Amino acid sequence: MNIAISAACRAGEIMRREQNRLHQLTIHQKAPNDFVSDVDLACEASIIQSIQEYYPDHCIMAEEGGTTGNPDSEYRWIIDPLDGTSNYLHGLPHFAVSIALEIRGRLVHGVIYDPVREELFSASRGEGALLNDRRIRCSKRTSLENALIGTGFPFRKRRLMPAYQAMFNSFFDQCEDLRRAGSASLDLAYVAAGRLDGFFEIGLQPWDMAAGALIVREAGGVVVDFGGEDDYMQTGNIIAAPFKVVPVMLKTIQPHSVAGIKK
Repeated sequence: MNIAISAACRAGEIMRREQNRLHQLTIHQKAPNDFVSDVDLACEASIIQSIQEYYPDHCIMAEEGGTTGNPDSEYRWIIDPLDGTSNYLHGLPHFAVSIALEIRGRLVHGVIYDPVREELFSASRGEGALLNDRRIRCSKRTSLENALIGTGFPFRKRRLMPAYQAMFNSFFDQCEDLRRAGSASLDLAYVAAGRLDGFFEIGLQPWDMAAGALIVREAGGVVVDFGGEDDYMQTGNIIAAPFKVVPVMLKTIQPHSVAGIKK
Protein backbone atom coordinates (compact mmCIF):
# COMPACT_ATOMS: atom_id res chain seq x y z
CA MET A 1 0.00 0.00 0.00
CA ASN A 2 2.80 2.42 0.83
CA ILE A 3 4.38 1.83 -2.58
CA ALA A 4 1.03 2.40 -4.32
CA ILE A 5 0.41 5.63 -2.42
CA SER A 6 3.89 6.93 -3.11
CA ALA A 7 3.62 6.07 -6.81
CA ALA A 8 0.19 7.71 -7.10
CA CYS A 9 1.40 10.91 -5.45
CA ARG A 10 4.43 11.10 -7.77
CA ALA A 11 2.17 10.72 -10.79
CA GLY A 12 -0.15 13.39 -9.39
CA GLU A 13 2.78 15.78 -9.11
CA ILE A 14 3.58 15.21 -12.79
CA MET A 15 -0.03 16.05 -13.68
CA ARG A 16 0.03 19.26 -11.68
CA ARG A 17 3.39 20.34 -13.08
CA GLU A 18 2.38 19.79 -16.69
CA GLN A 19 -0.97 21.58 -16.41
CA ASN A 20 0.73 24.85 -17.26
CA ARG A 21 1.83 23.66 -20.69
CA LEU A 22 -1.19 21.80 -22.02
CA HIS A 23 -0.85 23.58 -25.38
CA GLN A 24 2.65 22.09 -25.80
CA LEU A 25 1.77 18.46 -25.12
CA THR A 26 2.02 15.79 -27.79
CA ILE A 27 -1.33 14.02 -28.11
CA HIS A 28 -2.01 10.78 -29.97
CA GLN A 29 -5.38 9.31 -30.87
CA LYS A 30 -5.48 5.63 -29.84
CA ALA A 31 -8.98 5.14 -31.23
CA PRO A 32 -11.88 7.41 -32.16
CA ASN A 33 -12.43 9.84 -29.24
CA ASP A 34 -9.77 8.07 -27.14
CA PHE A 35 -6.52 9.98 -26.58
CA VAL A 36 -3.15 9.58 -24.89
CA SER A 37 -0.74 12.40 -24.09
CA ASP A 38 2.85 12.85 -22.95
CA VAL A 39 1.49 13.18 -19.42
CA ASP A 40 -0.27 9.79 -19.49
CA LEU A 41 2.96 8.16 -20.62
CA ALA A 42 5.15 10.01 -18.11
CA CYS A 43 2.81 9.14 -15.23
CA GLU A 44 2.69 5.49 -16.25
CA ALA A 45 6.48 5.27 -16.55
CA SER A 46 6.88 6.84 -13.12
CA ILE A 47 4.42 4.42 -11.50
CA ILE A 48 5.98 1.36 -13.12
CA GLN A 49 9.45 2.48 -12.09
CA SER A 50 8.27 2.91 -8.48
CA ILE A 51 6.77 -0.59 -8.42
CA GLN A 52 9.63 -2.35 -10.18
CA GLU A 53 12.18 -0.79 -7.85
CA TYR A 54 10.73 -2.90 -5.04
CA TYR A 55 8.92 -5.70 -6.90
CA PRO A 56 10.77 -6.45 -10.16
CA ASP A 57 9.13 -9.88 -10.52
CA HIS A 58 5.53 -8.70 -10.31
CA CYS A 59 3.17 -8.52 -13.29
CA ILE A 60 1.94 -5.05 -14.27
CA MET A 61 -1.12 -4.27 -16.40
CA ALA A 62 -1.15 -0.61 -17.43
CA GLU A 63 -3.51 1.25 -19.73
CA GLU A 64 -0.92 2.55 -22.16
CA GLY A 65 1.83 -0.06 -22.07
CA GLY A 66 -0.19 -3.24 -21.69
CA THR A 67 1.11 -6.13 -19.60
CA THR A 68 4.76 -6.19 -18.57
CA GLY A 69 6.86 -8.06 -16.02
CA ASN A 70 6.34 -11.68 -15.09
CA PRO A 71 3.01 -12.89 -16.54
CA ASP A 72 3.09 -15.93 -14.24
CA SER A 73 3.42 -13.90 -11.06
CA GLU A 74 0.74 -14.24 -8.37
CA TYR A 75 0.95 -10.46 -8.03
CA ARG A 76 -0.60 -8.19 -10.66
CA TRP A 77 -0.69 -4.40 -10.49
CA ILE A 78 -3.50 -2.72 -12.47
CA ILE A 79 -2.77 0.89 -13.36
CA ASP A 80 -4.60 3.80 -14.93
CA PRO A 81 -1.98 6.54 -14.91
CA LEU A 82 -4.40 9.35 -15.80
CA ASP A 83 -8.10 8.56 -15.63
CA GLY A 84 -9.91 11.46 -17.22
CA THR A 85 -7.44 12.31 -19.98
CA SER A 86 -10.00 14.32 -21.97
CA ASN A 87 -10.79 16.39 -18.89
CA TYR A 88 -7.10 16.97 -18.29
CA LEU A 89 -6.36 18.02 -21.85
CA HIS A 90 -9.27 20.49 -21.81
CA GLY A 91 -8.22 21.99 -18.50
CA LEU A 92 -11.15 20.53 -16.56
CA PRO A 93 -9.92 19.86 -13.01
CA HIS A 94 -11.40 16.37 -12.61
CA PHE A 95 -8.99 13.47 -13.15
CA ALA A 96 -7.07 10.93 -11.09
CA VAL A 97 -4.49 8.18 -10.96
CA SER A 98 -5.73 4.68 -10.10
CA ILE A 99 -3.54 1.82 -8.84
CA ALA A 100 -4.69 -1.61 -7.65
CA LEU A 101 -2.93 -4.82 -6.68
CA GLU A 102 -4.31 -8.31 -7.21
CA ILE A 103 -2.86 -11.34 -5.46
CA ARG A 104 -3.87 -14.68 -6.97
CA GLY A 105 -6.76 -12.98 -8.76
CA ARG A 106 -8.17 -11.17 -5.71
CA LEU A 107 -8.04 -7.41 -5.32
CA VAL A 108 -6.22 -6.64 -2.08
CA HIS A 109 -5.09 -2.98 -2.31
CA GLY A 110 -6.51 0.02 -4.14
CA VAL A 111 -5.53 3.69 -4.36
CA ILE A 112 -7.19 6.55 -6.25
CA TYR A 113 -5.52 9.95 -6.03
CA ASP A 114 -7.06 13.24 -7.13
CA PRO A 115 -4.11 15.65 -7.39
CA VAL A 116 -6.29 18.73 -7.83
CA ARG A 117 -8.16 18.33 -4.54
CA GLU A 118 -5.32 16.35 -2.94
CA GLU A 119 -7.78 13.60 -2.04
CA LEU A 120 -6.39 10.11 -1.58
CA PHE A 121 -8.96 7.29 -1.55
CA SER A 122 -7.54 3.95 -0.43
CA ALA A 123 -8.53 0.51 0.78
CA SER A 124 -6.98 -2.82 1.71
CA ARG A 125 -9.08 -5.97 1.75
CA GLY A 126 -10.76 -6.43 5.11
CA GLU A 127 -9.54 -3.12 6.53
CA GLY A 128 -12.16 -0.62 5.35
CA ALA A 129 -11.83 2.41 3.08
CA LEU A 130 -10.24 5.79 3.72
CA LEU A 131 -10.28 9.29 2.29
CA ASN A 132 -6.92 10.70 3.35
CA ASP A 133 -6.95 9.61 7.01
CA ARG A 134 -10.71 9.53 7.48
CA ARG A 135 -12.82 6.39 7.23
CA ILE A 136 -15.55 6.55 4.60
CA ARG A 137 -18.80 4.67 4.01
CA CYS A 138 -21.29 4.43 1.17
CA SER A 139 -24.52 6.36 1.53
CA LYS A 140 -27.47 4.95 3.45
CA ARG A 141 -29.73 5.29 0.42
CA THR A 142 -32.23 2.43 0.06
CA SER A 143 -33.94 3.35 -3.22
CA LEU A 144 -33.50 5.52 -6.31
CA GLU A 145 -35.82 8.17 -4.89
CA ASN A 146 -33.71 11.30 -4.24
CA ALA A 147 -30.59 9.39 -5.32
CA LEU A 148 -27.72 11.02 -7.21
CA ILE A 149 -26.34 8.51 -9.73
CA GLY A 150 -23.01 8.68 -11.54
CA THR A 151 -22.54 7.29 -15.04
CA GLY A 152 -20.39 7.42 -18.14
CA PHE A 153 -21.29 7.38 -21.82
CA PRO A 154 -20.07 4.36 -23.86
CA PHE A 155 -17.81 6.58 -25.99
CA ARG A 156 -15.67 3.61 -27.09
CA LYS A 157 -18.80 1.69 -28.21
CA ARG A 158 -21.10 4.35 -29.59
CA ARG A 159 -23.29 1.76 -31.28
CA LEU A 160 -24.58 1.01 -27.77
CA MET A 161 -25.80 4.57 -27.23
CA PRO A 162 -29.49 3.79 -27.97
CA ALA A 163 -29.52 1.08 -25.28
CA TYR A 164 -27.57 3.32 -22.92
CA GLN A 165 -29.95 6.23 -23.52
CA ALA A 166 -32.87 3.97 -22.65
CA MET A 167 -31.14 3.08 -19.37
CA PHE A 168 -30.39 6.75 -18.72
CA ASN A 169 -34.00 7.75 -19.34
CA SER A 170 -35.26 5.04 -17.01
CA PHE A 171 -32.94 6.21 -14.25
CA PHE A 172 -33.86 9.84 -14.86
CA ASP A 173 -37.52 9.00 -14.29
CA GLN A 174 -36.73 7.51 -10.87
CA CYS A 175 -33.79 9.33 -9.28
CA GLU A 176 -33.04 12.92 -8.30
CA ASP A 177 -30.41 13.42 -11.01
CA LEU A 178 -27.46 11.88 -12.86
CA ARG A 179 -23.86 13.02 -13.26
CA ARG A 180 -21.35 12.29 -16.03
CA ALA A 181 -18.03 13.70 -14.81
CA GLY A 182 -15.58 11.82 -17.06
CA SER A 183 -13.49 9.76 -14.63
CA ALA A 184 -14.81 6.32 -13.71
CA SER A 185 -12.28 5.82 -10.93
CA LEU A 186 -13.37 9.04 -9.21
CA ASP A 187 -17.04 8.12 -9.71
CA LEU A 188 -16.39 4.86 -7.86
CA ALA A 189 -14.44 6.66 -5.15
CA TYR A 190 -17.37 9.07 -4.75
CA VAL A 191 -19.76 6.15 -4.31
CA ALA A 192 -17.49 4.86 -1.55
CA ALA A 193 -17.48 8.29 0.10
CA GLY A 194 -21.27 8.66 -0.11
CA ARG A 195 -21.07 11.58 -2.55
CA LEU A 196 -22.86 9.51 -5.18
CA ASP A 197 -25.58 6.99 -4.35
CA GLY A 198 -24.66 4.69 -7.22
CA PHE A 199 -22.73 4.37 -10.45
CA PHE A 200 -23.11 2.40 -13.69
CA GLU A 201 -21.21 2.28 -16.96
CA ILE A 202 -20.81 0.14 -20.07
CA GLY A 203 -17.55 -1.04 -21.63
CA LEU A 204 -14.91 -0.11 -19.06
CA GLN A 205 -11.45 -1.65 -18.83
CA PRO A 206 -9.96 -3.34 -15.72
CA TRP A 207 -7.75 -0.33 -14.96
CA ASP A 208 -10.86 1.89 -14.88
CA MET A 209 -12.50 -0.22 -12.18
CA ALA A 210 -10.04 -2.26 -10.13
CA ALA A 211 -9.05 0.17 -7.39
CA GLY A 212 -12.48 1.78 -7.24
CA ALA A 213 -14.33 -1.53 -6.97
CA LEU A 214 -12.26 -2.57 -3.95
CA ILE A 215 -12.68 0.83 -2.29
CA VAL A 216 -16.48 0.68 -2.76
CA ARG A 217 -16.67 -2.80 -1.27
CA GLU A 218 -14.50 -1.86 1.68
CA ALA A 219 -16.80 1.14 2.22
CA GLY A 220 -19.76 -1.20 2.60
CA GLY A 221 -21.04 -1.10 -0.97
CA VAL A 222 -21.76 -3.75 -3.57
CA VAL A 223 -20.13 -4.07 -7.00
CA VAL A 224 -21.62 -6.31 -9.71
CA ASP A 225 -21.96 -6.61 -13.47
CA PHE A 226 -25.25 -6.10 -15.32
CA GLY A 227 -26.24 -9.69 -14.57
CA GLY A 228 -25.81 -9.19 -10.84
CA GLU A 229 -22.67 -11.36 -10.88
CA ASP A 230 -19.00 -10.72 -10.08
CA ASP A 231 -17.75 -10.60 -13.70
CA TYR A 232 -17.51 -6.82 -14.14
CA MET A 233 -13.73 -7.00 -14.71
CA GLN A 234 -14.36 -9.34 -17.66
CA THR A 235 -17.50 -7.74 -19.14
CA GLY A 236 -16.57 -4.11 -18.49
CA ASN A 237 -20.13 -3.39 -17.37
CA ILE A 238 -20.39 -2.28 -13.76
CA ILE A 239 -22.86 -1.26 -11.09
CA ALA A 240 -21.64 0.06 -7.73
CA ALA A 241 -24.03 1.16 -5.00
CA PRO A 242 -25.23 0.54 -1.45
CA PHE A 243 -26.65 -2.95 -0.93
CA LYS A 244 -30.34 -2.01 -1.16
CA VAL A 245 -29.90 0.18 -4.24
CA VAL A 246 -28.20 -2.46 -6.40
CA PRO A 247 -31.36 -4.58 -7.05
CA VAL A 248 -33.23 -1.47 -8.18
CA MET A 249 -30.40 -0.50 -10.50
CA LEU A 250 -30.30 -4.00 -11.98
CA LYS A 251 -34.07 -3.86 -12.54
CA THR A 252 -33.65 -0.51 -14.28
CA ILE A 253 -30.77 -1.59 -16.53
CA GLN A 254 -31.62 -5.17 -17.54
CA PRO A 255 -34.70 -4.50 -19.72
CA HIS A 256 -32.53 -2.36 -22.00
CA SER A 257 -29.59 -4.74 -22.46
CA VAL A 258 -28.91 -5.62 -26.08
CA ALA A 259 -26.43 -7.66 -28.08
CA GLY A 260 -22.97 -6.34 -27.34
CA ILE A 261 -23.72 -5.82 -23.66
CA LYS A 262 -22.75 -9.18 -22.17
CA LYS A 263 -23.99 -8.56 -18.65
